[in-house]
Amino acid sequence: MEPGLLDFPSLGLSIAVKLLIMVGFFLTAPLVAGYMEHKVLAHQQDRLGPMEAGIGPIKHGVGQLVADGAKFIQKEDIVPTAADKWVFSLAPGVALVPALVVMLVLPLGPGLFGENLGAGVFFALAVSSVSVLGVLMAAWSSANKYSLMGGIRAAAQLIAYELPLVLGAAAVVLQAGTLSLVSIVEAQADFRIFGLLPMWFVLPHAIGFLLFFVASLAELNRPPFDMPIADSEIIFGHMTEYTGIKYAFFMLAEYAGMVVLSAIATVLFLGGWYVLPGVTVPELINWVVAFFGAGPFEFHPVVAGLLGVGVTMGKIFTLVFVMVWFRATFPRLREDQLQRMSWLILIPLGLLNIVVIAIAKVLA
Repeated sequence: MEPGLLDFPSLGLSIAVKLLIMVGFFLTAPLVAGYMEHKVLAHQQDRLGPMEAGIGPIKHGVGQLVADGAKFIQKEDIVPTAADKWVFSLAPGVALVPALVVMLVLPLGPGLFGENLGAGVFFALAVSSVSVLGVLMAAWSSANKYSLMGGIRAAAQLIAYELPLVLGAAAVVLQAGTLSLVSIVEAQADFRIFGLLPMWFVLPHAIGFLLFFVASLAELNRPPFDMPIADSEIIFGHMTEYTGIKYAFFMLAEYAGMVVLSAIATVLFLGGWYVLPGVTVPELINWVVAFFGAGPFEFHPVVAGLLGVGVTMGKIFTLVFVMVWFRATFPRLREDQLQRMSWLILIPLGLLNIVVIAIAKVLA
């Protein structure tokens, strides 16, 4: 496996640094996604929302999620009398932990990744699908018929939309010839359409990108695929009986899932840390200064890696913004519409996409 900038001669130090960065990213990125959802929806729906909570002189509601977190910690943790208490208590953790584990293999910048696994794509997709077990555990253990209905819907939704998700990613794996997430990003640096125009995989894999993004919304129970938590029909689905910190864990799992699946889509289709197809930020800066007659700059690998992280995060939160935009735009689908869309449209499209990519790969 390729070493990264986070690998040190001391194994213990290397693991400690990686865990610190993973936990730091895990605790900040979902909060930014949550704040974005609050404010983007507020502006798109022409309302203010919380504006006074802030950090020092910075207002515009930037501290609202922190305040909400403190409120959840203080609230009473209620467990229904008829609930299976152990399963009920473990469910939020089971839903939350997979997002943290997936971050281990996500390459955020050149050399900045936890582990470069040879089967990184399938590891990330397999682990991310484990969170639905937390939903099912919460639904069954709550001893609430509305929660159980939400859990059954979530299970049916997972079965239907896991296939388009995998098919969209499989076409990229076929194109790149590798399962490593790091190698897939590097493969996009050398990719040329018709051997001429440099481009990320998103253009030749437009169908696969659409499949992956739509299936990600369904996997996360995001609108318009939020039938498992449809508040107008089944109160709040599997989260109906949850309060306090356990409820906060479920909300954090949703926002973390948005960031993780957006990060996977960024790596597979949008070129990862490349600001332009095959061009890193240091290369772009040197092109600009060369245009004005200045000499090239030498960038330390850590600085180059951090600049790449900025590019990756920009792409991730662009996709998160689109997810929020979908919530403000589209109405909730019916359950039969959701299933029909997957089995009759998305899955056949995914299979056709793989066939087309395979033929193009052979003829190229």
